[in-house]
Amino acid sequence: MSANPIRDLFQLDPTVTFLNQGSFGATPKAVMAVYQEWQNILEQQPVAYFRAIDERLATARAALGNFLNTDGDNLVYVPNATFGVNIVGQGMGLKAGDEILTTNHEYGACLNVFRFLEGKIGIKVVEAPVSLPAIDEEEYVEQIWAHRTDKTKLLFISHVTSATALRLPIEQLCARAREEGILSLVDGAHVIGQWPLDMTEVGADFYTSNAHKWLCSPKGSAFLYAAPQHHDMLDPLVVGWGWGPDRKKHFGSDFLDFHQYLGTNDFAAYLSVPAAIDFHHEHNWPAVRARCHEMVSDWVETMADFTGLDPVYGDDAFYSQMAVAPLPEGTDTIQLKADLYDHFRVEIPCVVWNDRPFIRISLQGYNTQDDVDRLMEGLASLLKRPG
Repeated sequence: MSANPIRDLFQLDPTVTFLNQGSFGATPKAVMAVYQEWQNILEQQPVAYFRAIDERLATARAALGNFLNTDGDNLVYVPNATFGVNIVGQGMGLKAGDEILTTNHEYGACLNVFRFLEGKIGIKVVEAPVSLPAIDEEEYVEQIWAHRTDKTKLLFISHVTSATALRLPIEQLCARAREEGILSLVDGAHVIGQWPLDMTEVGADFYTSNAHKWLCSPKGSAFLYAAPQHHDMLDPLVVGWGWGPDRKKHFGSDFLDFHQYLGTNDFAAYLSVPAAIDFHHEHNWPAVRARCHEMVSDWVETMADFTGLDPVYGDDAFYSQMAVAPLPEGTDTIQLKADLYDHFRVEIPCVVWNDRPFIRISLQGYNTQDDVDRLMEGLASLLKRPG
């Protein structure tokens, strides 16, 4: 047994120092067992499985809705947050000249949805530059809203950014959008499981998040939330049995009918989300998050001392279990990432944002201070520091 008992609940390779929950997550053994059991149920009697799938999906949505303080019928399960953004971006009826207000911190795959529509139908993507270091939430609201125009139809923004691990003031931004008749779509890929998430408090029209990252669900589990007043707004991204006057799938609204059942599929990842929620409750995850946050906060300061470069956060309220630290100018991030893994068996992403190199740590319950120390040992050996 390891020094950290939570580590033994995961299947992670003990020879690797895994500091990258944020990319694809890691799923506990107990949740994987539920996932595999759902796959077994499918293969034991496929026809019976699909006969019952509507009710089983409704049960899984209800459990997720309870976790997010919303009705389960405001949610559909999707494979990933990119899929969720596509449903909204391509289904809301944007027209030539419509503007999408976003930031220069967005995740490329999701931003590409609107770049694609920009080229195809003539919408305009407006990227508001959001500055670092992060100091004041109200300043961020004003920086972003300064780029709103009379043509702005949608605010598309990350709750927690991928490249810079920055929590943005989503509640204030969604409220501002609502006051001015602008729809809001939040990319919350890094939120559920890492931050408390309440759909009522967020106030977004649409919100998507990956359950496989911080909630530790199996890969291919995410959700899209739509506020009740928008359940008949979105066209289907994939047309199937839930569309048309003779639709064969009836979940209770166009939102559910169009998007929840897209044909024959293995729904085990969706059906396992309640098990991941139970795992969090059983292991007191608020305390786990707090312990991880403390280690991340200490690491941010350690990196500042190590590199001589100021942190990009004014305080630790801008991040939780994931944060970035700037690297010296000219650092080859691709080589550094490879060397950390090849020579020290440390799995951690090194990224470039706005032409600046960063390293991004993301700690989960299975991590200990020894893992962070191993990273710093590798950086001391590999990194060229200023001076």
